Amino acid sequence: MQTQQYAPGRSVDVFGQPTDPTVLVWHGTQTDARSTVGSLADQLAGHGLRVVVPDWDSHAADRGRADLLNSVEFAQSDASGPLAVVGWSLGAVAAAGLAIRADEYNVALRHVVGLGGAFMVRDPLSGETLGPQLRTARVGAPFTLLHGVDDDVVPVTASRAFAADLQAVGWPVRVVELAADHGNIAGAQYNSAQDRYEPTSDPDTRRVVTEVAGHIAEALADPPPAPHALRS
Repeated sequence: MQTQQYAPGRSVDVFGQPTDPTVLVWHGTQTDARSTVGSLADQLAGHGLRVVVPDWDSHAADRGRADLLNSVEFAQSDASGPLAVVGWSLGAVAAAGLAIRADEYNVALRHVVGLGGAFMVRDPLSGETLGPQLRTARVGAPFTLLHGVDDDVVPVTASRAFAADLQAVGWPVRVVELAADHGNIAGAQYNSAQDRYEPTSDPDTRRVVTEVAGHIAEALADPPPAPHALRS
């Protein structure tokens, strides 16, 4: 793993080899919390992927928009092909917003993965909810939505409902429901004293992260799924 800057004063961890397919991974609601998804990034690199994990500030005045788009530009600059984007929680909403307006943001995407996506909230990139954007969007990269059935922060119904919205406009989507919660699906646990998610290496989280990385690698290896939602 190498730590670089994707913009002045903005850090990014890069895992894997430069020639591997690139996956951009966005953490959720927090300021500069790239370490929370570090174990997931390491697992993905083990599947032969170049993984780019930037800090971004969801509490910034622009909701993190500049950080997110600058990290896309950085990830694309050395990518060997279209990007895959993996977002956790609010990061999943941003990833969806990026896909919906991929032409506007001048980004080529191969796949979008949401982990415990809070798809009912506003997209940090546009400041709008996702549903209205879908109605006028051109169908693009397929989605895989992974959600923990034990998630008590963002209910699994959020991914089910967003999958239905995607299905309604003919966008390829697959939903996978896992024995996971809101934190461990991304390799993190909640620290109530600090009111933050933090990385953790406990055995249950390692098991979940290994499973999640496998699902992501499988999604990137397979042809796009048919345009309907599945649960497994």
